[in-house]
Amino acid sequence: MMEKRKLGRVAHASSVVTLGAAGLGREDLSQADVDAAVQLAVDHGVNHLDIAPSYGRAMDRMAIWMPRLHGEWFIGAKTTARARDDAWESIRSCQKRLGIKTFDLFQLHAVTSFEELDAVTAAGGALEALVQMRDQGLTRYIGITGHGPDVPRVQQEALNRFDFDTIMFPLTPALFLNAEYRRDAQVLLRVANERDVGIQVIKMLARGGWGDVERDLSPWYDPHREQPEIDRALWWVLSQPVHTAPSTGETSLLPLIFDAADRFSELDGDAQEAVVAAQCPRWPEPRLGIPTTA
Repeated sequence: MMEKRKLGRVAHASSVVTLGAAGLGREDLSQADVDAAVQLAVDHGVNHLDIAPSYGRAMDRMAIWMPRLHGEWFIGAKTTARARDDAWESIRSCQKRLGIKTFDLFQLHAVTSFEELDAVTAAGGALEALVQMRDQGLTRYIGITGHGPDVPRVQQEALNRFDFDTIMFPLTPALFLNAEYRRDAQVLLRVANERDVGIQVIKMLARGGWGDVERDLSPWYDPHREQPEIDRALWWVLSQPVHTAPSTGETSLLPLIFDAADRFSELDGDAQEAVVAAQCPRWPEPRLGIPTTA
């Protein structure tokens, strides 16, 4: 059974791997496929769901699980809306599609630039809707998510503008080949921990981009896919001062991810540096900030 970590100031101890629902909404999956993935997560002790309306049919497929999971799992949802009224429409859609009224966490989704941060935090911006949600008892906590080379700096500024309960940003060994990203991410981790902010990190298995190679898995980045590689990548991620990592968007990798999480043992500093040094992206992924070493 995998380790649990208290999610910063949040009154919940999250499994170190969250069930990321990005891969559960794919058209090539059936409800039975999704049910098997969720049951596997339950069997491994996962107790945290990360879901968004932009994840295809994931919300509709997870609705049948809500009577069992709502109140037992930590349910985190998101909105990509940038204005308050649009955010309320998104919130109501999430409630309807999942068949629940309240959430543990609601997040501003995919805030990847300072311009987007300005939009969501401005008067009439989406943040106002999330604060209203909390005031009405519809969410307990408020968070912000993003991915992209600038997101660690964007989230540092976000924490200066509002006392977010959680953040979510990419962290994977290949990203630490990017010296600027490494520096900014380490600053963000320090600041977030000092403020007791819950830290969720995404793209745990990203090893680079696809380049001109035909995709053989569903994520928009190229993920590690063999057990030894997954072990090293995930153990590296969980050896950082973080709380939980949503699983990748490829359901076929879930058994390997959960197995690695069950066997997690913290890597010392030398072992962490060795994992980073061993990363060899065939192609860069500029949308994350992963360079190439080829």
